[in-house]
Amino acid sequence: MMPFALNDITSIFYPLTLGHFLVLGAVLFCIGLFGALSRRNAVSVLMGIEIMLNAVNITLVAFAYFNPIKQAAVLLTGQIFAIFIITVAAAEAAVALATIIAIYRRRNTIDVSNINLMKW
Repeated sequence: MMPFALNDITSIFYPLTLGHFLVLGAVLFCIGLFGALSRRNAVSVLMGIEIMLNAVNITLVAFAYFNPIKQAAVLLTGQIFAIFIITVAAAEAAVALATIIAIYRRRNTIDVSNINLMKW
C-alpha cells in the first residue's frame, strides 16, 4: 500500500521550470563550444558544432513550451524552428563530411592545423 495518492506522484519530484532547460542548454552549448575550439580533429569539431545546435534546439522548445501567451504556444513556433535547425544541421554535416573526405584524400590528414588549402 502506497502512503500517497497517484496524483501526488508528480509532487514528490521537483517541478521542471524554464530555468532548468536554459541551464541545460547553456551547459550543452559550453560543452560544444569547448569541443569545437579545443579539438584538432575536424570530425570532433563538427561534433562540437552539432552539440551547440542541439543546445539551441532545447532552449527554443523550452521557450515555446513555457510561453505565457497560450494562443502563441499553440502555434508550435519553437518546435518548428527546431525542425528547421535540425534540417540545416543535417545538411551542414553532409557537406562538411564530404569536404573532410575530399581533404583527407588529398592531404592524408584531418588535423585542422594542417589544413591550409585557402592559403597562397
